[in-house]
Amino acid sequence: MKLDILAFGVHPDDVDFSCAGTLLRHIELGKKAGIIDLTAGEMGTRGSGPLRLEEAQKAAKILGVEVRENLRFEDAFFSNDKEHILEVIKMIRKYQPEIVLANAIRDRHPDHGRAAKLLYDACFYSGLIRIETSIDGEQQEAWRPKAVYHYIQDRDIKPDFLVDITPYFDKKIEAILSFSSQFYNPEKKDLPISTLSEKGFLDMFKGRARHYGREANFEKAEGFTVERTPGVNNLFDLL
Repeated sequence: MKLDILAFGVHPDDVDFSCAGTLLRHIELGKKAGIIDLTAGEMGTRGSGPLRLEEAQKAAKILGVEVRENLRFEDAFFSNDKEHILEVIKMIRKYQPEIVLANAIRDRHPDHGRAAKLLYDACFYSGLIRIETSIDGEQQEAWRPKAVYHYIQDRDIKPDFLVDITPYFDKKIEAILSFSSQFYNPEKKDLPISTLSEKGFLDMFKGRARHYGREANFEKAEGFTVERTPGVNNLFDLL
């Protein structure tokens, strides 16, 4: 199955929090999108790996993505090495996306920035014909996405561009709430506190979407950075 957009996240919920609105917008435009989670998030403060996997599939159904796979890398201890790069290349060649969305280039959680570099490198190496990969014994063809865009996560990084997600924000929140194990629950006061489970987290999260939107005269937006300078066909694309 060829996809137009393939969004990678090192943890289940990274994509949902950071670029689900962008996926929803493009799915409505008729584009095919998928999600690849690198780990099950088993080192997270709350929940468990198996539970996070279940929650990720619930979110995928809400978003309407074509596929959602998990590479089961070891949370917190994966590396940007040959073994992990080749597994990512297999996914890129399997789905042949035009655009890849990847973790933030730097962030509070060290996994995010490390995954960003791993994913960026894999997108380049995936286009080299001398790197051979196969799935189920079938040789894969080289494929390099036309663009890699990094979404923004916890740290407030200045975006290179913004995507209007105003009409899709409510559905994005619905998908995010699929990860119920991660959020504040007044009935479970004995659980350890994490950044996501703080009582005011969702209010802060919604405020950030409005903050980014204001920069581009949108109501709500998601921000992205890019290593290369993006181009436009005419100035009116930037209005």
